[in-house]
Formats: sequence, C-alpha cells, structure tokens
Amino acid sequence: MASRLLGRYARLLCRASSQAPAATAARLPPSVAGVLEVQRGQGWPCITERLMCEGRAAAKDTFSAMPVRTQLEELVEKALVPEDILKAWAEYGGNGNQAANAMTKWTRLVLMKKDTSKAQIMDPRLQDIMNTISQQMSLVWNNTLLALLRALWFLDRCTFDSLFNSVQIEVLWRVRRLTYKQLAFVVQWGVFRKGQQDVAIANAALKQLELRWTEISDAKTVCALISRGPYISPTLMDRLEDKALELAEGFSAEEIRKVCVSLATLGRRSVPLLRALSYYLLQRPSSEFTTKLIMDMAYAYGKLNFNQSHVFQRLALELLPKVPELSAIDVTRCAKSLGFLKWLHIPLFQAFTLHYTENSQNYSIIQLCNLLMTFARLDFQPSQGDEFFNKVHSMLEDSLAGLEPFLQTDVVWSLCVLQQSKPHYFIPLTQKKHVAALSGSSPVRMDSYRLKCLHIAATLHLEHSASSEIATSLLLTTEARSSLPSPMQTSLRMALESLVGEKTETLRIGVDTIYGWTIDGELVVDNDNKPVDITMLKAPHLPSGGGDQDLPVGARRLAFLAWEFPNFRSKSKNLLGRYVMMKRHLHLAGFITVEVPHYEWLDLKTYWQKLAYLKDKIGKAVAADMAK
Repeated sequence: MASRLLGRYARLLCRASSQAPAATAARLPPSVAGVLEVQRGQGWPCITERLMCEGRAAAKDTFSAMPVRTQLEELVEKALVPEDILKAWAEYGGNGNQAANAMTKWTRLVLMKKDTSKAQIMDPRLQDIMNTISQQMSLVWNNTLLALLRALWFLDRCTFDSLFNSVQIEVLWRVRRLTYKQLAFVVQWGVFRKGQQDVAIANAALKQLELRWTEISDAKTVCALISRGPYISPTLMDRLEDKALELAEGFSAEEIRKVCVSLATLGRRSVPLLRALSYYLLQRPSSEFTTKLIMDMAYAYGKLNFNQSHVFQRLALELLPKVPELSAIDVTRCAKSLGFLKWLHIPLFQAFTLHYTENSQNYSIIQLCNLLMTFARLDFQPSQGDEFFNKVHSMLEDSLAGLEPFLQTDVVWSLCVLQQSKPHYFIPLTQKKHVAALSGSSPVRMDSYRLKCLHIAATLHLEHSASSEIATSLLLTTEARSSLPSPMQTSLRMALESLVGEKTETLRIGVDTIYGWTIDGELVVDNDNKPVDITMLKAPHLPSGGGDQDLPVGARRLAFLAWEFPNFRSKSKNLLGRYVMMKRHLHLAGFITVEVPHYEWLDLKTYWQKLAYLKDKIGKAVAADMAK
C-alpha cells in the first residue's frame, strides 16, 4: 500500500513539475528557459523511475517472504510417536525454528505416551535438536518459541535445564515485541509457575498488557485473562472489565460463563458488565445452555448477589427438563445459589423435591442440610410434603446428633421454619451445654446462633406446650439486643409516638422479646381501639414479665412490624421464612400483628398520611382478628 501511494505521488509530482517550468520559462530569457527545460527533462523522470522501481521491489519482497513448507515440517506434523520426529530430524535436519517446532511436538508426544526414560532424553538426535535451538535461538519465531516454552514447563526442568534457561532468557528479551495475543498466552500458562525466571516472564508480560491493553480486540483473549484474575493487578483487571463490556456482544455462552465465574471468585461486582453479559446470554440458543453453564451462572449470580429475574427465569426453564438427570450435588448447589438470591421458582423447586424423594439414597447428610436450609430461607413448602419430610426425618434420626454444633443449629432452626419440628430434635439444642459450644467463633456469628437457639426454644415453648418447661430456662436468660434501627423503623416509631401523643405510657418501641424477636412498637387497645396504659399490665413476652394486672376484657395486644425490602423474596410480596416464623410466634404469644410493608409506607409523604395509615391498619387488624 505504501509503495503504491509513493508511486502515484511521484507521477503526480512529475506531471505538476512539467507544467511549472514551462510557465516560468515564458517569463525568462530564451537561454535560461532552455537550461531549465533540459534540467527538468533529465532529472525528474530518473527520480520518478527509481521511486517506482523501488516500490515494485518492496512489494515483491513482501510477498516472497513466506517460507516454503519443508519435508521435515510435514513429517513432524504427521508424527504419532516421538521416534518419528527423531528419524525425520536425523534424515533432513533443519534450522533453529524447525528444531523448536520438532522439540515442541516431541514433548507433546512424550507426555501423551508417558515415556520420559533416560534413553529417550539422552538420544543423540534429541541432543542435536536442542543444540540447534540453543545456537540458532534468534531464528525461532515468536509463536514457536512460546509453544516450546510451554512444552518445557511440563517436562522435568533438571533434564533440560540448559535449553530451558536459554528459552526463558530469549522470551524475556523479546517480551516487548510480542503481540497482545502472545502476551496473553504467556500470562495464561505462566502465572502458575514458581521459578524465579518464570515469575519474571509472567510479570513482564502482565506489565506489557497493562500498558498496551487498548490493543486487545477479541473476546477470547479477554476471557482468558480475566480467568487468571487472582494474578492480575487491580488496574489491569479494571481495564479488562472495560474491554469485556466493549466486546460483550461477541462472547459465546461458554465465555460468558467463564467471565462470570471469575468475577464471582474475585468478588468483583461489576454491575454494567454483568448486565451486558446477562443481556447477551439471553440471546443464546437453548443448545448452549448446558447443565454446567446453568450451575455456574446460578453460583456467580448468587455469590455476587446480582438479581436478574429474566436470566433466572430462563435458567430455570432450561434446567427444569434436565432435573431428573442431575446429581445430588448439582441439585443442592443450584438450590443453594437461588436461595442466596431469594428467588423461588416453584416448578423447579418441586422438581428438586421429587428428585430427593426418588434418589434420597444418593444424598449425603450435608447435601440434605443445604436443601433444608434453602427451603426454610424461601419458606418453600413442597406439594408432596409428607413423603418428602418422611424421608428427611428418617435420615436425620441417625445423623443429626453427629453434626457439628453450628450446622446442627441451622438444620433444627430450618425445621422450625418449615413447621417440621419434633421435640427430641430441639431439646438437646436448648441445653446450656450446646449454647456454650457455640461460643468459639466471632462475636457476630456467636450472637446470630444464640438468637437461633432462642427461636428454637420459642418454637418448643409456643408450638409444643407439653415440652415448654424445658425451654423456659433458656428463654428467661435472654440478654438485651442492641442494634441501630433502620430509617424506616425510625420513621415508624416516630409516627407511633405521634399517634399516642402525650400518653407515652401506652406505647413501647423497640421491644426485645424473650422469643428472640424485636417488635418495632407495642400497643394495647380497648374495644374502641383506644390505647391503654400498659405499664401495669402483665407482659409474658418480656424478660421482666411486666406488671401484675391482666389485660382488660376485650383489650387486644398489637405488635407493629416494619417489613423492609430485604425481608421479602426477590420480585415478590411474600416474606422470607424467617419472618413468617416471627409472625407465627407472635400470634401464638397473643399478639395481633400490624404489618407495615416498605412498598406502602414509603409512598406516604406527609405526617397526616402516616397517622391515617396507622389508624386504618389498626382497625383492619382488629377486625380481621374479630372475624376469626
């Protein structure tokens, strides 16, 4: 292209110069004009001819630079055993690049045949190949050199130490001249190496990529580099995420899977990139939605807490016909990922239930525990619950006592949520010995599990009255729980204070009950829904027990509960299992619950709207209780 441009420029320059002297000569004496004409006629055609000839020569050299394929290269490509390569080399020989190519193929065949005997390595023909490479290293092409380096990484370094060092030094010397694909190749295979020189090569390649990241133009390279995330600097990772966003349209479903899993492993929640990959994943045909892809995408979204309901719906629809073919670990893994996302697809979870019922012998106790905890989190009640829970109980009878304390607490708590409680499961967990066993972890985790023990004791006390005496001692040792209220809880409590006005003795806010639940507000109202003084009334839900007077006839105890966005399933107005159990416990404890969901409360803008809303809620809750 450059030679053609130069030739065209020379012709135009020559044509222009043939006109300019003629015009000049018209204004000069004849003798001077003649001299000028002679100089132009002799000088410019020569220059033009020389430039055009050089252009043709350059073009000819460019197209004649491709080497002719030799007999040695054909035999090396067709070789099936290492001996074929050594025979071809002994017969034809070759230059440094051909020797490197032969050495790479020999290494691959040796690893396939698993034959690295000393006789093979000390063969004179192989030694000649290695000597040729070392002596003519500058003739080895970049791609061949990198392929040889990768092949030597898989062999015993001590045996090929001299050649290995030569190749490493040459790669390190050429690293600035490598293309971005070759640099990515070095990073992909070299970041796991521990040798000092290997680390230097990988670091140099990463540095070059960090400087030349704008050259990257294909999705495969971006995917390969992101998959090596733990070894890549945060700066380069940011650049690669930008590149992935730019090239997302060209990603295959498998490349989308690899990128998302890498992001999840690194904990990098790049929302724009995840949205783009989700969009293009939905465009892929069903044939590309393999079981592995569905499992890994569910894991990645769950790990990053990235909700994309359209993708979840597609994953569920693609997975549903494949559920009978899944293994136990795949079922529990997918269910657990969707549980983290608070996303319930009822047909899919019914299929998981049926899978366990038909293949319960293939499930380990840990897998069953994960399945139960997911069902409890989402408050999923199987349609064939009797058959499912019969098999669950038969497995837990023998294995529950052998679980470690934290997992045992999680499983029994999940059974409480699912209303599958059996007193002989719960009684050991309400003992002080078990509570003490939970104290060997971080304070936050310890408090969380102590709270679960209170919920278990509350279930035993409220739902199994025959065993309530056993749980009473644990419930009465409840410690005050200190947690800062959310903005919505603060707003609700202020509105309740405004509702009662100066009658502060009629209201309790932020009530920590002995059952492990915190009530945002507590009121007792009479027949006319007017607040009543509660300071002297009995309060069995408080550690102190309250006063000594019974509730007046016709009075009702109200519990105000603020339901915020995290309390609900994804894209649903159904509460998570934890809060369903909270409502059940409070009802059994004698409360009428007044529920204040975020999607209603946050729409109220004025003080008067909030007061009117609370009065209306109280009236409806009392009316519903009277109707029962």
